[in-house]
Amino acid sequence: MDKNRYRERMRKKQQQLRRRRYMRLATYAVAFVLLAVFVVRGIIFPIIDRVGGHKPDETVEVQAQVAAADPNAAVRQPLKGQGDVSKASVLTPGWHEDENGRWYQNADHTYYTGGFQEIDGVTYCFDGNGYMQTGWVTKGVKDYYFNDDGSYNPDIRRPMLALTFDDGPGEYTDGILDVLEENNAHATFFMLGQNVGLYPEVVQRMKAIGCELGSHSWDHPMTLVTIGLDSVAKQFADTDAALIEACGQASTVARAPYGEWNQDVIDTVQKPFFMWSLDSLDWKLRDVQADYDMVLNGDLTDGTIILMHDIHQASAEAIKRIVPDLVAQGYKLVTVSELAEAKGVTLQNASYSDFWDSSLANGEVAGYNMGSTDSGSDAVSDGEASSEELSDGSWEESGELSDGSEDESVYSDGQ
Repeated sequence: MDKNRYRERMRKKQQQLRRRRYMRLATYAVAFVLLAVFVVRGIIFPIIDRVGGHKPDETVEVQAQVAAADPNAAVRQPLKGQGDVSKASVLTPGWHEDENGRWYQNADHTYYTGGFQEIDGVTYCFDGNGYMQTGWVTKGVKDYYFNDDGSYNPDIRRPMLALTFDDGPGEYTDGILDVLEENNAHATFFMLGQNVGLYPEVVQRMKAIGCELGSHSWDHPMTLVTIGLDSVAKQFADTDAALIEACGQASTVARAPYGEWNQDVIDTVQKPFFMWSLDSLDWKLRDVQADYDMVLNGDLTDGTIILMHDIHQASAEAIKRIVPDLVAQGYKLVTVSELAEAKGVTLQNASYSDFWDSSLANGEVAGYNMGSTDSGSDAVSDGEASSEELSDGSWEESGELSDGSEDESVYSDGQ
């Protein structure tokens, strides 16, 4: 064999052998790196966690159980996906900060998301991406305030008011809904069944923007306590039927015409009944400035229920100022059911006039901490008319309407 050809073959063979050796070395190196990662993350870190009293799997499981029990509790989110690239690059437990804000990494390399978590004796709130939140945070129907350093401040509370409107829907209701929607506010509308079919789109919009559908009877009889329970049942059943036809949902709460009820009426209707603690007297005043003053200068204690009417133009005009001004003063405007939930009240088939802290503490609110049923002390419970004008100004002991008329077919607020 030619020596040159022999040398060339030997050279190529040696090159092949070197390539194979390099490939084996590269394979060994990759395997070693993978093994090291496995050992560090799968063995060493768990050992460190156990020495420190941490059990990662159990911790995540317990955290999930806590979140299931408390919907406001944060959950431990494992590092995964491109959204966690900045967090995955950090291996040190504790607080960290990037361009999006502050976040907290646990010893098991998870981070808190979507709720409240106590860290070193301080309660923080984390958003869905795991970043610490400040300012007002809304969870369900409640608002919580977190200081600039992220710590929860229980001393700062957002007072809540329930705006309620009677006798609609009417030609001005849609304008009131405009104001509510613009200010992220809710209200409860106690509607007359005979009006619901005239404004089905308005009722649908109420439901769509988070307002509450209430029943105020079919045609506002002079008093529920004397018309017979069969008639009472029909008044509210017919109204619910009209609401279901209009928007697919019956009323969730009720209000008696003229605020006259007794327990038999409530038991017949089978809904929570609502009175009020601040009467705007808009049915009587019919003046924008006077309506505004009655509300803004009235008792706006946290938990107050405000009575207005959506069938008067002056009321609708006043609301354009009332709602934004109340919001600007720090009030949150909610439905009566939202207010009850925020105050820890499970609504019963009883009567409610306010959710003040004092009323709750005195056991005057049905369904609060398993309290006794409210007796309805603000209303007439024995079927007899009150000796003083009820706060919607509609009925007096004499049976005369508050404007002096004796015609029982005339409704004193303009019906």
